[in-house]
Amino acid sequence: MRRSFLSALAVLLSASGFMPAMAHHSFAMFDQTKTVVLQGVISRFEWTNPHVFVFVDVKKNGKSVTHALEGSSPSLMRHAGWTFDTLKPGDMVEVTVHPVKESNARGMLVTVKLPNGQTLKGW
Repeated sequence: MRRSFLSALAVLLSASGFMPAMAHHSFAMFDQTKTVVLQGVISRFEWTNPHVFVFVDVKKNGKSVTHALEGSSPSLMRHAGWTFDTLKPGDMVEVTVHPVKESNARGMLVTVKLPNGQTLKGW
């Protein structure tokens, strides 16, 4: 009886927004056995839920390629030292990423080295 009550309470609290939902998407699309370092210019920074996104323009063979990099949630990144205005378009950065298995221009943000030399974790 007590276990049923606690289970029902957890469901109600989760549905009402008092408790965070535990479901999340898979990270299987990222090749976490590979790490790539890129240097480029921030073109866009999206401080949004459920994940922050960083867009970095990287020059390769004379062409600019925009890399879409997925970070953690804003709340977790805030604990790592990030704010909504940590990155601005035009900032030169060095990023470390786990690339997406089927694409070269997407990945999981591992770290970013800011223009001032500070390094922040993205996950």
